[in-house]
Amino acid sequence: MGLELYLDLFSQPCRVIYIFAKKNGIPFQLRAVDLLKGQHLCDAFAQVNPLKKVPALKDGDFTLTESVAILLYLTSKYKVPDYWYPQDLQARARVDEYLAWQHTALRRNCLRALWYKVMFPVFLGEQVSSELLEATLAELDETLQVLEDKFLQNKAFLVGPQISLADLVAITELMHVSVRLWVLAAKSSKADPSWLRGTGEWRPP
Repeated sequence: MGLELYLDLFSQPCRVIYIFAKKNGIPFQLRAVDLLKGQHLCDAFAQVNPLKKVPALKDGDFTLTESVAILLYLTSKYKVPDYWYPQDLQARARVDEYLAWQHTALRRNCLRALWYKVMFPVFLGEQVSSELLEATLAELDETLQVLEDKFLQNKAFLVGPQISLADLVAITELMHVSVRLWVLAAKSSKADPSWLRGTGEWRPP
């Protein structure tokens, strides 16, 4: 069995891996895991990832979780252009710096905005207070300003003269900000939100 990627393209970390693999011609079998139907909580998927989260990778007997770890594994195993994750020590460190920052900053705040503005009202029928929503969106605005002032500045890309993993992770995360698209997708899906109310319920940090 070749490389298998367990993904739900509703998820930003899954989208970044899918786009990266496709763009670089990396052969893989897509194993779709429908988050909105709670498929990540089933026993079969727990055999792949006991944490019951996507994305996940299987390469023969080797399994790996966490999107950044998977991206770095793919850059090491497959011959991809150097600009994705440069060999130059300082250029690579800049990619690492962004990936470390975004996970607890941009990703966290985009997720909070998504859940408070879309997921709670659409799937759970719960409205968050206007004060909480305003505070969440204000925090997201501040994070976006940091993204622009510290990382992007006046450059075309976050690191160096070409695209890198940092840019790909950033743009897929920013797709979450397009809330109207998420509302349309949510309303048109055949999601079963019951898993949100169960013991495995996930809430934003």
